[in-house]
Formats: sequence, structure tokens, C-alpha cells
Amino acid sequence: MGLGLRVLNRFAGLAVVDQLGLRKPAEKFLHRASKTGFALAMAGARQFKATQKLIGPQRLPRASKPELFDLAPSEEQEMLRDAARSFAIEQLLPAAQAADTNAKAPAELLVQAGDLGLSLLGVPESLGGAGSERSVLTNVLIGEALAQGDLSLAVACLAPSAVSTALTLWGDAQQQAAYLPAFTGDKPPVAALAVLEARPLFDVFTLSTKARRSDGGFVLDGTKAFVPRAAEAELFIVAAELDGTPALFIIESSAQGLSAKADPGMGLRAAATATLDLSNVKLPANALIAEGSAAVYAECIALSRLAWCALAVGTSQAVLDYLVPYVNDRVAFGEPISHRQAVAFAVANVGIELEGMRLLTYRAASRAEQGADFMRPVALARRACIDKGMLIGSEGVQLLGGHGFIKEHPVERWYRDLRAIGVMEGALLV
Repeated sequence: MGLGLRVLNRFAGLAVVDQLGLRKPAEKFLHRASKTGFALAMAGARQFKATQKLIGPQRLPRASKPELFDLAPSEEQEMLRDAARSFAIEQLLPAAQAADTNAKAPAELLVQAGDLGLSLLGVPESLGGAGSERSVLTNVLIGEALAQGDLSLAVACLAPSAVSTALTLWGDAQQQAAYLPAFTGDKPPVAALAVLEARPLFDVFTLSTKARRSDGGFVLDGTKAFVPRAAEAELFIVAAELDGTPALFIIESSAQGLSAKADPGMGLRAAATATLDLSNVKLPANALIAEGSAAVYAECIALSRLAWCALAVGTSQAVLDYLVPYVNDRVAFGEPISHRQAVAFAVANVGIELEGMRLLTYRAASRAEQGADFMRPVALARRACIDKGMLIGSEGVQLLGGHGFIKEHPVERWYRDLRAIGVMEGALLV
């Protein structure tokens, strides 16, 4: 990087630059190159080291069990949800269209999201975090609230907390001591949970990314798809098959053989999704999480799917909130189109399906929080959010007519993002 900057500086000092009228373009290019160079250097230069010695892994205690079954949020949960929703409406929503066009979230917006302490909630207080108990429902409420601003930007904001949450839930004392303190500092690392692979009929429990044992450690080969903010990430948790069983591995961005390539899709564009290539990536023995436990991997997948359900509920709520005033204000043939029975029934159906999605998602989160079996409730919630989420997005576009097809209105973006619910695996965790 230093050699490149010296060459650029020497070029900018040549007299011919002024003679050809290239002074301002040269300075602009030099500024951009230096910023990019330092950003890349920072991504690979962070050294994850243990700042304290832990006797054992630190876990958050489970939330207290209510005497009666009640999905109503507590006062503290309502405060966290309201704070997240305010940030979503005031910050995410106005920035969403430009972020979608640029296929990248604004850096200052991500800094503000970090200031909210999203990655701190899943880290125990004993490790410098803000978590006092393990609350899946709280995480679901925050994800839903953020998605009301924009689903894609919500993914960009929440992706690092997936790694800190995974380390808190399943990391051993050595892994927690090495990595979790970074998430509680002034500049938490960009991190990502990489599970999805770009192949037809992808089965999350049958992975093409392989890990083999070698020299007391592991070697990984494979490709992961749609990894949020992968190009700037400093830390990854990657799913790979080990001894015929899927497992989770911790990989630092400085690992040899690891590379990322931008790969924006139809939706989730502001999340800056990329392909993560692993070619003969050598890892130490302590990179394996939970000794490769199949039960831990299954729990990770279920909690990830629940996170995507939360985002589907939030974005569907945004569609409904946009539709109601639109159909009331849009006049055709001398009256608001909401006076037409077909339109009124369509909006009502959106509200009905949304409440079903929300109830199934909250119920699954509640069972996970109580330590009960939540695999079937998550499967039901995911099925509903995939089918009804896409239906709600489609109805939003349809009810806006021609306006639903253009970027002047956000519904077309929400429709594209909602289609990702049935595709994505990993990336998020509650």
C-alpha cells in the first residue's frame, strides 16, 4: 500500500498534470485511493487477542419464565423496540433508496447503528457487554423494528451482532476472551455469519464447503454466497462440513486463501452482499466452535431463520403502513380507491396475514427464550413469512398500480427484499 501511495503522490506532483488540466481529477483519485488503501489495511490489521483470562465461557442466563403465557413485550422491551423503530424511521428509511442504488450502506449510518449498541445486547456484562439475560424475543422485536425502516439496511446493521451472539452462545472461554472484547470497544469489528451456498436446491445441512483435519488444525475449501458486508469484514463464522457433519468455524479476514467478491442481487443490495471464497484456508484447532456439535449447528440455523422472520414481519408492517394512507388519498373516478371493495379487502388481507406472521414469529421466539423445543414453531413461522411476506410485497406493488413499479415509491424495493426471506440462510442471529 505504501508503494502505491508513493507512486500516486509522485504522479500528482508532475507538471504535466497541470498542463493537461488533470489536477482536480488527480487529487480526487489520490484521496479516494488513500482512503481505500487504509480501509483495506485496517480490515486485515486488527489483531484479535485475549484481554483477560476466563476460567470458563460466559453465558447469559435465560429470561425469567412468566406465570401465564403472554407475548406482550415488557416495558424494557418496548423501550428498546421504540428506540430501534425511531432510528429506522428517522435514519434508515431516508437513506434506503440511495443505499439500494449504490449497493452499499452509508458508513456514517453504520457508525450510528453501532452507537445503538446492537452488538452489546448479546454480550454478557462480565465481558463488557450490556446483556443481563438471554432474550430471543427482545432481539426479534429489535429486528422487526429496524426492518420497518428498510430490510436491507437492517441486515447491514445486524450482521456483526450475529457473530457476537454466536460466540456468546457457543464459544468456549478461549474464543470469547479473544474475540468478544472487540465487540464491546469503540470500533466494533465488521463481522458476518456465512452459511448460504450458491447452488440449486441448497440444503443447509448438506454443505459443499468442506473442512478437513490437518497438522492439528483444519483446512477449509468452498464458496459462500450473499455474505453481508463480506468485503469489509474482519471476522467470519463459516459453516463447513467436517467428518460428514456441518460445523461452525471462526475465520479472521487475514487468513491466507480467503477472498471476497462483490455480488449484489435483486434484493438486499444495501447489505453489500458478496461471495466468500475459501481456498486451502488453514485454521488452528481452536477455530472450531462447540467441537463441531450437530445440535449447536441446528440451533444456529433455527435462530437465523427466526431472525429473517422478524425482518419479514417488520418490512410487511412497513408495506401496510404505506398502503393505508395511499389508498385513502389516491382518487380515481371521483373517489378514493379504498372505497372500492376489492382494494379494501386486499388491504385487509395484508393486515390479517401480517398478524399471523407476527404471532407465529413471537411464539417461536418465546419458546426459544424459555429453553423449550422451538424447531417446529420456527419452521411454521418461516413457512408463513416466506409465503405471506412475498404475497404482501406483491400486493403492495399491485395496489399502487404504476406507482408500485417505479423507484419513487419504496414498495418495489420492499418487494425485492421480501423475496430474500425464502432464499437466505445464516447472516443473522437472534
